[in-house]
Formats: sequence, structure tokens, C-alpha cells
Amino acid sequence: MPIPEDVTGDEIDKDVRQELQSLPKTLADDVARNLVMVARLLDEDPEGAYGYSRVALRLASRVAAVREAAGFAAYATQKYGEALAEFRAAKRMTGNIDLWPVMADCERGLGRPEKALDMAGAPEVHKLDKAGQVEMRLVAAGARRDMEQLDAAIVTLQSPELAANSVQPWTARLRYAYADALLAAGRESEAREWFAKAVEADRDGSTDASDRLAELDGVEFVDVMTDDESDTDDKSDGADSPSEGEQKD
Repeated sequence: MPIPEDVTGDEIDKDVRQELQSLPKTLADDVARNLVMVARLLDEDPEGAYGYSRVALRLASRVAAVREAAGFAAYATQKYGEALAEFRAAKRMTGNIDLWPVMADCERGLGRPEKALDMAGAPEVHKLDKAGQVEMRLVAAGARRDMEQLDAAIVTLQSPELAANSVQPWTARLRYAYADALLAAGRESEAREWFAKAVEADRDGSTDASDRLAELDGVEFVDVMTDDESDTDDKSDGADSPSEGEQKD
């Protein structure tokens, strides 16, 4: 797959670069550039990221960082069985348990919420940092919802991290999940309160909490251009209008 010339491979994390030092330099550079493309495309073009991850995997399947990147690319494209296999391989290579929550979420994706709950109760969870433990709580609550255990999902999300006033990287998503679970259980007024709290914490727009809140408040978004205005534009002199393909916002 073609890689833009401005991608050198130096953009990757220094720890990953260090892992790649076990490879011949030319090969290491090729792998690094593919990993950069995976990271660059993961959110906006998951299929593209997946393609680059397969190239990296073909070149260096014995490098843990490559297996991890391949796992996230597969996960982003909902290839949960493949993602789980790659995450397990990375964990075996490094002994690192940071991937435990996303591995549990893969089990959910494979239709095995009970397995995800087993993982949520495993000793590995106690070795996770705070962010990892919150992520595991989110996965466990999702598994409860998969099993239609709404009350249990709500209880699972009730935690010191949810009640804290300070905003952490996980705060918006945790409040959002709690609001969504409350709404699913028919507790609309409480859900509205927590969607509002999620909006307060969501500084980078990582959730659609503001839309959900507006929906609960009965706010409707309409197109600013009315049908009459559209008709008027259609009837205007085409000589003064930009051609199709040159339309401006």
C-alpha cells in the first residue's frame, strides 16, 4: 500500500522504535512507516488502517507493538476474533496487562458477555492503572446490558470515579455510559442530569452527550435553508452561480 512521502517512521513512539531495533534498519523503517499510517487512519478510515496493519504484520509479526497495532485496527473494523488473537499475542510477548479491558470488549463483540464479566472479575484487573480499571468497569457494564441486566449495569457504573467532581480523561465517557444506562432503564430525569454532567466533562467532543441532552429536552435541529429559499436558488440565473463541483459552503 502506498505511503505518503512525508511519513518517515520517526513519528512513532520511542518505545515502539526501540522494539523495532531488533529488525534490520531498512525493514524497521518500513514497519515504522506502516505503523504511523495505522495510527493516522485508525479513527477516520479504519479499513485503511487495517490494510496498513496487515502489511506491518506481514513484515514483523514477532514484534509486540505490531501485534498490538494489528489488534486495534481489527477491533476498529469489528473483526473481534482477529483482534482478540492479536491482543493475546501481544500480551504473551510482553506480559503487559494493559490490553485486558479491550480484550474483554472483544469477547462482548463475539457475543460472549459472560466471558467479559469473568475477565472483569479476574486478578489482572487489580494490576491495571486507574484508567484501565475505569475502562474495565465500562466493559463490564456493557456486558450486563448485553445480557439485559439493566439494573446491574447501573450499579456496575456507580463508583468513586463517577461521583468525583474532578474531570479526568475517562470522566465524560463514564458519565455518558451511566446516563445511557439510566435512560434504558426508564429513569429519564436522572438520565438527563447525567447527560448534562457528561457534557460538562466532554471537552473534546468524544461523546454525543450534547445531542442526547437536546433530544431529551425536545430540541429539534432544522436546516437553516427553507424550501422556499431552495426553490429561489434553483430558479436564479445559472450564469452567476458556481457550477456543480464548485459549490461553496
